[in-house]
Amino acid sequence: MSTLAQGADIPAPHIEYAEIGPLLIVLGVAVLGVLVEALAGRAWRPRIQAPLAFLGLLGGFVWTVGLALDGVPHHVVAEGALGVDGTTLFLQGTILVLALVSLLLIAERGGDRAGGAFAAQASALPGSEAEQRTQSAGIVQTEVYPLMMFAVGGMLIFPASNDLLTMFIGLEVMSLPLYLLCGLARRRRLLSQEAAVKYFLLGAFSSAFFLYGIALLYGYAGSVTLAAISQEISRDAGNETLLLAGVALLTVGLLFKLGGVPFHMWKPDVYQGAPTPITALMASCTLVSAFGAILRVYYVAFGTLEWDWKPAMWGVAILTMVVGAIVAITQTDLKRMLAYSSIAHAGFLLMGVIATSQDGLSGSLFYLAAYGFTTIGAFAVITMVRDAGGEAAHLSRWAGLGKRSPVVAGVFALFLLAFAGIPLTSGFTGKFAVFKAAVEGGATPLVVVGVIASAVAAFFYVRVIVVMFFSEPDADGPVVVAPPATAIVVAVGVTATVVLGVLPQPILDLAGDATTQMFVR
Repeated sequence: MSTLAQGADIPAPHIEYAEIGPLLIVLGVAVLGVLVEALAGRAWRPRIQAPLAFLGLLGGFVWTVGLALDGVPHHVVAEGALGVDGTTLFLQGTILVLALVSLLLIAERGGDRAGGAFAAQASALPGSEAEQRTQSAGIVQTEVYPLMMFAVGGMLIFPASNDLLTMFIGLEVMSLPLYLLCGLARRRRLLSQEAAVKYFLLGAFSSAFFLYGIALLYGYAGSVTLAAISQEISRDAGNETLLLAGVALLTVGLLFKLGGVPFHMWKPDVYQGAPTPITALMASCTLVSAFGAILRVYYVAFGTLEWDWKPAMWGVAILTMVVGAIVAITQTDLKRMLAYSSIAHAGFLLMGVIATSQDGLSGSLFYLAAYGFTTIGAFAVITMVRDAGGEAAHLSRWAGLGKRSPVVAGVFALFLLAFAGIPLTSGFTGKFAVFKAAVEGGATPLVVVGVIASAVAAFFYVRVIVVMFFSEPDADGPVVVAPPATAIVVAVGVTATVVLGVLPQPILDLAGDATTQMFVR
């Protein structure tokens, strides 16, 4: 009889529940949301789901802040599956705050509806026609809330993973709900569903590459733990072909989620087709999570292999910045333009990886937080500009918006200037932080390319500002609808963009303190 069958003493797994409290809260609320969908009546679901999701995200953030204030040292939890350190807590706190802000957009009772003005027009129509118009305006399906919470749970796991299998689980928990969320638009359903299918198919390919890379790295190191892989690389006793192939395939999966060239083709279509609040969630929270995972993998596992992967990462960063900036010039849809803009920003962020220093790490963390708030604010403004067909995302429809709604146009111009890296905005401070770290790390030519790409990108940002303020508005131009929650999101975005540009030092210091433990292997 086997030892197991004889009842041998097998130690019970030791789970540090306090250290993974934020993750448990978010995933627990996601499960509760599923139960609400199954048991609550249709009329009660919106009243329960939105506050439940809000409380879950808020509770997770408060718990994260508590862990940070307790000064939790670098250690692994959950049987070595997750790492808890200052960097993890900073990333998780950023994800939770951005998710809270995104939730306000999602909870506006219609992420892609035509807006209050057109709903009022619909109410004046006779019976069935009014009902049909209101339904086409869209009431967000309440299953969006548990799906969002599961996605956020995966985002919390992804950058905190201490081994590659846990990271793969986090990747899938994050990605699968996002595939569904992208297809939930009530207007332009075919475009939304096409975006979801493209995202799913390309995401499945990238996950396969990621998993194959894990297998090769396990074959090299005999372990999937980041620290064990780093130690095996330091010993230089394994099969180098397995190592380099594994690093390459793993990088493909990570760069896909980040949107780095040449793994970026999904981004414009998905950003355009998905409901705009979901696009805001992906453009902010998913970027933070994906880049946090890249930082952890390359700083912890592959830190001693930098001379092998740095040349390839240089090439990816250059291509990402140049392609994102140049192709964005040709775009006439604002959501596609912001998608290519995010690709260019991914290239800027990769400088923080290439720097392989504490300054590079802290600069990247600040950049992620600053860019996240600005991005959500920009997409919130897009949801406010509407015509009879829904969101007026085409650039030509924004002509003369500065004369129709100068405040909204001015706010959007502020966000665009932050993307361009104009001084006294958060975008300038974030770019300066990663550029400075890259120069100190010996990547001055890369910084020169980044400055040129920023100058090119400034062209299409300024073009939008010119269209808004120096063009005559159309007689049948769009109207601006500003629901309360959306107005709050825009206000938060403006505040963060200005404060992090004018008074960035407290957040820079916080990011610097958070990175002191990342280099502990």
